[in-house]
Amino acid sequence: MIGKLSGIIDSFDSSYLILDVSGVGYLIYTSNRTLSRIGQPGDAASLLIDTHVREDHIHLFGFADIAEQQWFRLLTSVQGVGAKVGLAILGVCPAEKLALIIASQDKAAIMQADGVGAKLGVRILTELKDKAGKIDLGISQVNTGKHEKIINEAQEQSFDQDAVSALINLGYARSEAYQAVMNAKKNANDNLQDIIRFALKELST
Repeated sequence: MIGKLSGIIDSFDSSYLILDVSGVGYLIYTSNRTLSRIGQPGDAASLLIDTHVREDHIHLFGFADIAEQQWFRLLTSVQGVGAKVGLAILGVCPAEKLALIIASQDKAAIMQADGVGAKLGVRILTELKDKAGKIDLGISQVNTGKHEKIINEAQEQSFDQDAVSALINLGYARSEAYQAVMNAKKNANDNLQDIIRFALKELST
């Protein structure tokens, strides 16, 4: 089983790259986002690898970092999400934003990926809402003395739905509105008007 490959980028295609590792060219499928950021032919590159073995093929899937790899594994655990669709989602929904998109149930963001229709989008958001909490949201933290604890406000359903809806009606994406509301609630004392005011202030900066 291959866990990581480091070498020189030989060439690209629309969905994969060939990485020259000591004279052996490995064909590695990656997200469009990783392809656009990893470098140019002739550059040194290193990718984390998932190896998928089937009766008729062996495919290598490469990831720029552990977060992208974890999300790929989580996405492909959903029925109907194969490796191709998983990479397509990572191409339009960066790993660092996926937890927020799932927590806020932003179906429009997920459906930007090729192969994700309305039904599959809902299934992904529904099935991963609980599982996504295992990956650091990186949204807000509180000092508990001896430990640092991630507060997943979406899991606890503690954000104000009316504030999120108000911001969506003003033209903001659901995931943007959700994050702004969560941040605003730290200063707004659960007052709806204050939440909206602080959230709008953050979105305008």
